Amino acid sequence: MHSFKADYQTLYETDYLEWIESTVKKLRSQNYESVDWENLIEEIEDMGRGERRSLESNLIVVLLHLLKWQYQPEYRSGSWESSIIEHRRRIKKLLKESPSLKPYLESIFAEAYTEAAKQAKAETGLPLETFPTQCPYELVEVVNDEFLPE
Repeated sequence: MHSFKADYQTLYETDYLEWIESTVKKLRSQNYESVDWENLIEEIEDMGRGERRSLESNLIVVLLHLLKWQYQPEYRSGSWESSIIEHRRRIKKLLKESPSLKPYLESIFAEAYTEAAKQAKAETGLPLETFPTQCPYELVEVVNDEFLPE
């Protein structure tokens, strides 16, 4: 007897893009009984995790560059400012596409700042104590295109 489940797993593991295309085709034709539900559900869950990881990563980059901007003014550059603008844009795009991420952004803000401060220490060579233990910026400032600390 031929096992659909084995076929799903094989295709999923050997040709991911073909697995996606095959799954979409089955869903469009409402051929639900032959859909690889186990892997499809896992992929959808991963998409949500990926969105959250992306949001956190972009937030850390903005905070890192704001700290460097504030605590190493002699090294301020267009590339730092450009990075701040780019990562703010990514945060706003993620929030626009998925407004339900806003509470998550608020919940990770303090932890993201701690990570950004550690990275700022490494990148600037300044002691960790240089940077405040609590984030000196409000979330609304961090995502505001006009805000740069002095």
